[in-house]
Amino acid sequence: MKNELEYQQKRLNNIEMFMATEDNETILSGTDEYGKDFCITFNTIELLDWIDIDHMKKQSKTYINKL
Repeated sequence: MKNELEYQQKRLNNIEMFMATEDNETILSGTDEYGKDFCITFNTIELLDWIDIDHMKKQSKTYINKL
């Protein structure tokens, strides 16, 4: 049995479900870059601590303005 962490990089292409639970979990579900079902669960408090929503909005506006 390996005692190493396996690193995976995946892209969540089509977000089909978002859920925040009373148990401090935030779940995103959809399909990956290959069309296979994919689900990821975050600790909600840690997610809110790390995500910079203002930066995300700024970057999204920049992207949209380039279209």
